Amino acid sequence: MTGRLMLLDTASLYFRAYFGVPDSVKAPDGTPVNAVRGLLDFIDRLVKDHRPEQLVACMDADWRPRWRVDLIPTYKAHRVAEEHEGAPDAEEVPDTLAPQVPVIEEVLDAIGIARVGVAGYEADDVIGTFTARAKVPVDIVTGDRDLYQLVDDERGIRVLYPLKGVGTLQLTDEAVLREKYGVDGRGYADLALLRGDPSDGLPGVAGIGEKTAAKLLAEFGDLAGIMAAVDDPGSKLTPSQRKRLTEARPYVAVAPKVVRVADDVPLPETGTALPRAPRDPAGLEELAGRWGLGGSLQRLLTTLAE
Repeated sequence: MTGRLMLLDTASLYFRAYFGVPDSVKAPDGTPVNAVRGLLDFIDRLVKDHRPEQLVACMDADWRPRWRVDLIPTYKAHRVAEEHEGAPDAEEVPDTLAPQVPVIEEVLDAIGIARVGVAGYEADDVIGTFTARAKVPVDIVTGDRDLYQLVDDERGIRVLYPLKGVGTLQLTDEAVLREKYGVDGRGYADLALLRGDPSDGLPGVAGIGEKTAAKLLAEFGDLAGIMAAVDDPGSKLTPSQRKRLTEARPYVAVAPKVVRVADDVPLPETGTALPRAPRDPAGLEELAGRWGLGGSLQRLLTTLAE
């Protein structure tokens, strides 16, 4: 397979669709389908504008994996709606979005767009593993900056970050990262770890914000270099930085495994070629009628057939 592989951080995109498309967009029975139709419009625009030859909708089989929570208990804790023993916790999701997710899955399956989620892993980890294995350039479409850590100019790996819908995308390469954050893709995970991320429940290192983290990484190379400097009395760390980093050792010891996306997820065998025609035309027609997918679905099918 040649050409470009496009990986969708699907939940990130359908959340954006949900909040970007009015909930007055409804199925014939009155059920809101704004996230469904918005996501189909997103995919149509992405395929039109970027012409990938392969496309995978990557899913969160577990949005808050236990192995991450065991290392940092605050990880995404504020987004838990209900704890489940022996199963993934339920995420706090708007009442009218949750019922649309199974519809999205059914529609993608009927179209024939590859959809991959793996038990015990987030979509980020699925994306990380597909990216690690890719023999072709990769476009990662996400509204989550965590995936900037995968950007790699040498391998042609970019992040397409929606600024407004998907009509305006920031094509994020290493030049963009260096300009905005002072790091390259490999350095972004260390930056995020030091800075912390309240939206993911990551505390970071107290007193070290984004600019300080970028300066430390420029000075010492990476997280390991910074921590080696803590133990070196002759290093250029300020007394305050040395104290803060010393106090944060327990966090710094476990945070890399939490912050860095996995690249060894056991992916199922799946065809990733962009479909030219629906896999299940009859099933798709039934879904289109039941959920009133109208022009959104037809536009995407036309684009895929071209």
